[in-house]
Amino acid sequence: MTCSSFASVAWTFKASLASITRGCVNSSVVAFEDIALLLNKLNILVDASSGKVLVERNADDQVPPASLTKIMTGYVLADEINSGHVSRQDAVQVSANAWAQNPLFEGSSLMWIEPGLEVSVSELEHGIVVSSGNDASVALAEFLSGSEEIFSEKMNRYAKLLSLDSTYYVNSHGLPDKDHLTTARDLANLSRALIRNFPEHYSIYKKRDFTYNNIRQYNRNTLLVDDPSVDGLKTGYTKEAGYCLVASAEREGMRLISVVLGTSSPGARKRGTRKLLNYGFRFFETVSRFSENNELAVTRVWQGDRETLSTGVSTPVFLTVPRGASEDIEMRVILDREILAPVAVGDTVGRVTLTLGDEVLHEAPLTARENILRSDFFSRLWDVILMWLNSVFLPSESSR
Repeated sequence: MTCSSFASVAWTFKASLASITRGCVNSSVVAFEDIALLLNKLNILVDASSGKVLVERNADDQVPPASLTKIMTGYVLADEINSGHVSRQDAVQVSANAWAQNPLFEGSSLMWIEPGLEVSVSELEHGIVVSSGNDASVALAEFLSGSEEIFSEKMNRYAKLLSLDSTYYVNSHGLPDKDHLTTARDLANLSRALIRNFPEHYSIYKKRDFTYNNIRQYNRNTLLVDDPSVDGLKTGYTKEAGYCLVASAEREGMRLISVVLGTSSPGARKRGTRKLLNYGFRFFETVSRFSENNELAVTRVWQGDRETLSTGVSTPVFLTVPRGASEDIEMRVILDREILAPVAVGDTVGRVTLTLGDEVLHEAPLTARENILRSDFFSRLWDVILMWLNSVFLPSESSR
């Protein structure tokens, strides 16, 4: 197969594949028949740490999410628990709206709760995440917000806070509504936020079964059984949405998130997810170049009680690159020419750029790691003279 024949496939690789294959995407990277299995689908593959998109196709098309909606329902609940607004032990009164026999739920996934009975928040969380219970979702929505309509408004506020700009919720469970829509990209970003912000709650997504009212139900994400590196997230299905799966897996410290939407069967979504994950882990690696505790450069400070300043970055930096290319990453630190005291921790004093070949991988402010106070009058006067001499004989910026 030639490079040109591969180019005809409607498939976008968000990576420098040329650096892997020396110029041609060939069968050693992804076999053509593997790609063909995912044609006419919506999908995305993202590194959870760096946010790097490795593969995407139609990732911004708005589609019905089915039970993938419950990822946001679970996210809202996790935040409510962690904020202390509710506890896992709180008792929830089941209403007729949340009754498993509600005609709205006919033929859909259920936890099998009954009206008039009390269910704990913890049980509902498991019923939503593991059993994918639509009844549990409504019971939780009513408990947290009084009604599902108001809870949906809360879901949309969270979506806005997380910059899920193409997502809109009408209900807590994902049963069809023409206005209830999301995208593969938004689902990937929501899943990243859940894993990052609520790891304790995310651990529920790897549970293979849950028993309530003597009914044992199994997690529909069968990759939890087939692939030990997979530890979440959620399946979904309606006639309108097709068979969908958002999955996350971690291998050798690298975590990927895949989203596969609109497939024709449970097997198709599973095969597509496995191929995306295997591709990402085989051909990419994620490295931590430096953390917020690393000193990147020491620079001169003028008119201060000390002459030097330690600098670094305020947040950890993760980079996802073609496997084997991490040694070729280059760092350039550019310092402001004249840094005058006083300086406070966190003040921007330059910038740092990480590149791989001609590609800029990351650019971030360079910040002060310590406080510098102003010196006395005569020391400052002497520094003014030295600064004037530097302006005459030195270049306009300092880099290394």
